[in-house]
Amino acid sequence: MKRICLLGASGSIGGQTLDVIRKHPVDFSLVGFSVGKQVDKIPEIINEFNPKFVCVKEDTKDITKQFHNVKFFYGDEGLNKLIKACDCDMVVNALVGFVGLKPSLTALENDKILSLANKETLVTGGELINKLLREGKGKLIPIDSEHVALSKCLAVDNTNVDKIVITASGGAFRKLSRDQLENVTPEDALKHPTWSMGQKITIDSATMVNKTFEIIEAYYLFGYKYEDIELMFNYESFVHSLVRYKNGSYRLDEGKPDMRVPIKYALYEGSCEYDLVYVDKLEDYKASNLYPFEYDRFPIVNLAKKVIDEKGLYGATFNAANEEAVYAFLNKKIKFTDIENIIDYCVNNVNNIQNPSYEDIRKCDLSTRELVAKIVKGEIK
Repeated sequence: MKRICLLGASGSIGGQTLDVIRKHPVDFSLVGFSVGKQVDKIPEIINEFNPKFVCVKEDTKDITKQFHNVKFFYGDEGLNKLIKACDCDMVVNALVGFVGLKPSLTALENDKILSLANKETLVTGGELINKLLREGKGKLIPIDSEHVALSKCLAVDNTNVDKIVITASGGAFRKLSRDQLENVTPEDALKHPTWSMGQKITIDSATMVNKTFEIIEAYYLFGYKYEDIELMFNYESFVHSLVRYKNGSYRLDEGKPDMRVPIKYALYEGSCEYDLVYVDKLEDYKASNLYPFEYDRFPIVNLAKKVIDEKGLYGATFNAANEEAVYAFLNKKIKFTDIENIIDYCVNNVNNIQNPSYEDIRKCDLSTRELVAKIVKGEIK
């Protein structure tokens, strides 16, 4: 039985991870979890799964009094203490934002299997993560549906690969021109056409920042250069990603948009059965529509090249600027189109350094957030 420590149990990915554990009680047990501020979720999770370790954002005596046999940890540092204390085999990182980087590092440093749904880990700290992996520390498995799809395809055949292709739904505004984006609202942006996700990633889908992140993640996960990674539209979110081979053939992973499928793949470390589709040419594939990606319509994805090629603090800057801009938009402090402009400004004004430490990245994250706050307040034009 694999012992699971679930970070972000109260979120969308966390809840679906609990579903997978629930359906496979012989194979998985939940030994620890975190819920941030959503302490109302704690009793039901403890009563069902009987874990002995929990991390919350702040000390909540009302909850801790109910469970005398459970060890509670608090705050961001509590996440790292949780990982070390609960004697797990696998850490599922379903946290949202930069807060996920340090627990990912902690998991690998303690030789855990890291099942990663936290995009920001590789965007901000990909070099640190891969350094640990090269040193033989732990194991990394993606949870994103796109990267799981690529993992499946490459596991079958990773020879003579021409391109790895990440699919995109286009988000809530895929049918709008750039001019039409000026007056869209948070409520509009949260209406994703195919996936049901948390607020931040739904906005990232609308801006296409999530695809920028996924290109960066693919670079760190699979080792392909930016030039060897492409995007393609699949509006139905039925094709999760593809691999194109040098003879013009394609191998692809298809299925209804349900995150439980890639989560199960990650928890079983790829050992569960799955079916892929192989076609000699893309025109032979009739199950779902695939279209060329519109790079001019979504220029934000071009920042992936800068992050991949120049490394250093660019990923941390990009991520922090995006996080703060997204929350400012959700709070109706800025326009939707301002998100992209704020990211561009911050990335173009960072003092980059090579081979940053975690502390360097953390300081960059904080300073970028402070810069965005000034932009949102109108102190910087």
